[in-house]
Amino acid sequence: MNELFGTLPDGTPVHRWTLERADVRVRVLSYGGIVQSVEVPDRTGRAADVVLGFPDLAGYLAHPEPYLGALIGRYANRIAGARFPLEGRTYALEANNGPNSLHGGARGFDQRVWDVTPVEHGVRLTRVSPHGEEGFPGRLEVSVTYSLLAGGALRIAYEAATDAPTVVNLTNHSYFNLAGSGDAGGHELRLAAARYTPVDAHLIPAGGPQDVAGTRFDFRAARKVGSGYDHNFVLDKGVTESAVEVAELHDPASGRVLTVATTEPGLQLYTGDHLGEPFAPGDGIALETQHFPDSPNRPDFPTTVLRPGEVFRSETVYGFGVR
Repeated sequence: MNELFGTLPDGTPVHRWTLERADVRVRVLSYGGIVQSVEVPDRTGRAADVVLGFPDLAGYLAHPEPYLGALIGRYANRIAGARFPLEGRTYALEANNGPNSLHGGARGFDQRVWDVTPVEHGVRLTRVSPHGEEGFPGRLEVSVTYSLLAGGALRIAYEAATDAPTVVNLTNHSYFNLAGSGDAGGHELRLAAARYTPVDAHLIPAGGPQDVAGTRFDFRAARKVGSGYDHNFVLDKGVTESAVEVAELHDPASGRVLTVATTEPGLQLYTGDHLGEPFAPGDGIALETQHFPDSPNRPDFPTTVLRPGEVFRSETVYGFGVR
């Protein structure tokens, strides 16, 4: 179902698409590719919205920084010093997070209106990011498909192609609260990650990956999430051709379970400590599947470089269940 959700100040209409399958209902906006809501049942069959969102377009326009449910690009996470070298040139980006570039810049993919077409059990969002947008090189053609699988899992498939060497790192920035409301810090998390990337005061990776053993970053066995995380976890599986399950989030009270499968090598865990009004710290947990932060400046990290003739492909599947 497609309906008008609102109108931008310049008169551009924003539409909302509703996807339904296997007791799961997902609403997606053409503005920012935002996943506005995900309704799933608990162990008693009672449905609740398990992602943070605003009821109207005005909320998203007034509060862009939490990136609620948004499609993030061109580069998810941070690039140190808002610059990076590529094939003999240094590209300067806008610094929108202290000295760094965050989530594609001041007006990244999260604040653009996407073209939307229906596909089987889903929608495909497309957009051309012109050369030089937010400082990134190359004309980038992007396609992102949201679809519901037979069991109700939400699959997000990304593709991109460029006409000049560039860097690409795409993700979805949904914040999950499997209880539907309240503090999500009591959720239990399991992560298939034996290493993480320590960060400096600006949340830029400092040094190489470190072992999680004996630290608060060890989620290899499920335990309460708590707070104080905005860190990249190095997934044990690395980059894969098909999506592999890497995480499980469980709310003991409702019984709801979220599983995360991805082709990506990293997962950014953010416990929502700085969400800002109208939300409270810890109201939602972001599990952002992506490449590592600052990879364009770190040749020791998995590459995010995309060249002409290549196709960037990435897939993440969010599965929903109860126990």
